Amino acid sequence: MSNQKFLSVWDAIEDTPEQAENMKLRSVLMMALKDHITRTGMSQAEAARHFGVTQPRVSDLMRGKINLFALDALVNMAVAANMRVEMRVSDAPVKRRAANANLKSTTPKQPAAPAKKPAATKKPTAKASVRRSKGGTAVLAHAR
Repeated sequence: MSNQKFLSVWDAIEDTPEQAENMKLRSVLMMALKDHITRTGMSQAEAARHFGVTQPRVSDLMRGKINLFALDALVNMAVAANMRVEMRVSDAPVKRRAANANLKSTTPKQPAAPAKKPAATKKPTAKASVRRSKGGTAVLAHAR
């Protein structure tokens, strides 16, 4: 057994990074929809009418059957629930091994100049909860 570490359970169980990222996005949307149904106290039948789907479809959502939902179907349900869906895409972090391999040189090392102190940066504050994958994609779903 290998002692590999993964950033997400989806990274561990999916075959490709593309599949893992898709599953991360779907899981965020499913959790947001489930939270919305629970928070508003809707029955599954009411939620189905509101989302424009069948009650068994809402049951599948509530039971977390992620493989039965495409990303676009979940976005449509969220919009029907009067939720706003936002997505941010950024570059994935460089893998440490690849970065170190590119830095290796055959020339002798020179003494390094003193490092400059980096300027302080402010992190932007989010107005709502953001679920972010390590790949850099963030999905935000909240009530309008």
